[in-house]
Amino acid sequence: MPGIDKLPIEETFEDSPQTRSLLGVFEEDAAAISNYSQKLFQAMNRIYDAQLSSCHAVLSTQLADAMMFPITQFKERDLREILTLKEVFQIASDDHDMAINRYSRLSKRRDNEKVKGEVMEDVYTSRKKQHQTMMHYFTALNTLQYKKKIAILEPLLGYMQAQINFFKLGSENLTQQWEDFLTNIGTSVQNVRREMDGEVDVMQQTIQDLEQASDLLYMPDPDPSQVPVNRNLTRKAGYLYRRNKTGLVSSSWERQYFFTQGGNLMGQARGHVAGGLVMDIDNCSVMAVDCEDRRFCFQITSFDGKKVVILQADSRKDCEEWIATINNISKRIYLSENPEEIAARVNQSALEAVTPSPSFQQRHESMRPTTQGRSRAVRTSSVSSVGSETASPALSVLSLDALVAPDTPIQFDIISPVSEEYAGQAKAAGQGRTNPFGESGDTPPEESEDSILHQLFIVRFLGSMEVKNADSSDVIYETMRQILAARAIHNIFRMTESHLLVTCDCLKLIDPQTQVTRLRFPLSSVVVCSSHQENKRLFGFVLQTAEGRVDGRPVTVCYIFESNNDGEKICDSVGLAKQIAFHSEMDRKATEKKEEQDKAKEKQQEELSKQKQIEKDLEEQSRLIAASSRPTPPAPNADGQFLVLSKSQSEDSDAGPEGREKGESEA
Repeated sequence: MPGIDKLPIEETFEDSPQTRSLLGVFEEDAAAISNYSQKLFQAMNRIYDAQLSSCHAVLSTQLADAMMFPITQFKERDLREILTLKEVFQIASDDHDMAINRYSRLSKRRDNEKVKGEVMEDVYTSRKKQHQTMMHYFTALNTLQYKKKIAILEPLLGYMQAQINFFKLGSENLTQQWEDFLTNIGTSVQNVRREMDGEVDVMQQTIQDLEQASDLLYMPDPDPSQVPVNRNLTRKAGYLYRRNKTGLVSSSWERQYFFTQGGNLMGQARGHVAGGLVMDIDNCSVMAVDCEDRRFCFQITSFDGKKVVILQADSRKDCEEWIATINNISKRIYLSENPEEIAARVNQSALEAVTPSPSFQQRHESMRPTTQGRSRAVRTSSVSSVGSETASPALSVLSLDALVAPDTPIQFDIISPVSEEYAGQAKAAGQGRTNPFGESGDTPPEESEDSILHQLFIVRFLGSMEVKNADSSDVIYETMRQILAARAIHNIFRMTESHLLVTCDCLKLIDPQTQVTRLRFPLSSVVVCSSHQENKRLFGFVLQTAEGRVDGRPVTVCYIFESNNDGEKICDSVGLAKQIAFHSEMDRKATEKKEEQDKAKEKQQEELSKQKQIEKDLEEQSRLIAASSRPTPPAPNADGQFLVLSKSQSEDSDAGPEGREKGESEA
């Protein structure tokens, strides 16, 4: 019947607050019908008891059969069935809530298979019981919409027919209009009864089909091979636990009904008529997290990083579907004309991105003769990034094999540094700590506290991999494509959040909680830094380490991050730091060159001074020699006579004491 509203049996398994609210409307209607039927029964009973005379005996019998029996049956059977089903449904709903609460508190660290099996069996039984009870309860309430019309019309119809039969003694007072009216009323009642029987058959068949289709869904964590994850959703709704902080270190978990509405995440508590805004999920980030030893938790961070919501799903399937749906909404796919089709195409592009199909030239390369000077065939990809179908012009010319080596392993997480005690011992022993990224873990003696530039950014590490070429930013785009595609294929949604500190000396990844430096990249080793062309929050840089492999060439690694800010700002900050470092290095070299020139001048002055001193000493020595070589006049003796020396005596006197000793020895 077009004018009759019905409860949707198909939505009993989801059990949303909207369904509960609609159920409340039907329960209020059932209560009103029960109240009205009780008063109608009392009125009809008074009419029945008022029949006293013998001529009223026939009327009394007719009133009992046609008036009292239908209202009594409706009151004692149908309304009592509604009340019984309501109590059973409430008990089943409470049992399901207790079972799901116990399941959500299962420890992830202390995994006990026996306890886990008992809890999962309890959830399965209670969920199945609630679903079946709810479907039968909905069916009874839907049937009540038909029965209430019959229960109201049949007693009145029986009363009027009994009265007409009673007054047939004066049939001349009856007209054809009364007969036609009663015939129409009787036909309407029979039509309602037939329609009710048909609707009951349809609902019973629906219940059987839903019970068969929902058997796998009763388990809290179904098998992914039997119930696959749908990653193409742009809308999703369901119950989740939300973490609420109640103190500095304490928190509580509240089960609410969450649903997406455009680019917003809405929440609605059970019993509320409408939902409220939880957060804006446009351009947000979502990842799986470990929180308070609970299973299937994920975290949503707003685009500005100011709001964080931690939620817990009932199963791994629900958790992955929520993460995939929020990722699709974050990319604003829902604004397109066919959002699910575009989401499927994006995910398919991500699957094809890791192993791009070879080009026609490559497939037939083995059939062509090779020449000495011919360059290697160029392999192009039809997808330059996840969600983009236009290849980069540079990538169409540059071989992908020249950028990233095939089968290169990808590092998706940052290995935390060792404890501070071990780090102190290693530092005292003079041994540096190395990490899997090829960077030294020891801190240089001169830190950058006096650096001109200090800029801090919130970033999330997506992955890193070794690359073969660092000449252009195309290697960063190709690395982004492969890392994002690998994350999508392997269902890796967890990202490590860090603080990126940009200084004039280095780039540091700092743990936001412990303030421990996870990684340190010397600024001189950063070769290229660039952001994504479409998704500006993605950026990366290429690091060329000093250590070499066996073949002696340097190791080149590309690191990819996601930021709350614009990636171009971070790249500009890195570029500014390199410019400042370059000018500082040029100033340092100029200062060193000037110091060397000053030292050379001082040394030259010292050499000139020494030369002048040597010349002065030689001049003095020459003067003394010249003075000693002039003849000495003979000295008079005591009697006034001059003493004339022989030639040998003169030579001995000129030679000095040594000469005299030599002469005496010769004599």
